[in-house]
Amino acid sequence: MGSSGKGNDRDDGPRHERRDDRPINLAERRIASQVFAELFREGMELVDETAAYLDGAGRGDSHTLSRPALAAYAQQSMRLSTRLMQLASWLLLQRAVTEGEMSAETAQRERGRIDLQGPAPDEEQEALLPEPLVALIRRSYVLQRLIGQLNTALDTPAETPPNAVAGQIGRLRTAFERH
Repeated sequence: MGSSGKGNDRDDGPRHERRDDRPINLAERRIASQVFAELFREGMELVDETAAYLDGAGRGDSHTLSRPALAAYAQQSMRLSTRLMQLASWLLLQRAVTEGEMSAETAQRERGRIDLQGPAPDEEQEALLPEPLVALIRRSYVLQRLIGQLNTALDTPAETPPNAVAGQIGRLRTAFERH
């Protein structure tokens, strides 16, 4: 048994105490977690894969397309590139915050300049495109949805739960002040 008499000699390391009464923002915690690191990695891999396809096999694929399909290819590859630039910007901002290179307030201002909505999917045009490009486009929409959810959670202030004890104290104070 340890000196405390509770049978636990284990030192759990330093305890981090919250020094304020703000509610915990779970989105901020998620950004600082391994989940975000994986999302960041996947996002950057998608950017690299897209660039490699558009500069490589995609050029060859585009040469075999009909005129309408070629127009769709040009428009959709531009939209894909723009979407991925916006998503990469968001990911880089969040990484800068977690690594202490930027304040959360600055990142929030910068996030306001990033378009996480973009144009809606155009299934009619996508039907004309080579399958590898369609797969990249669909993966980008999944990434966009995940980032959009995180962004919304970061922008939504955590609600402060009502303090039952403070409410009771306030009622007692009011009752005693009357007498």
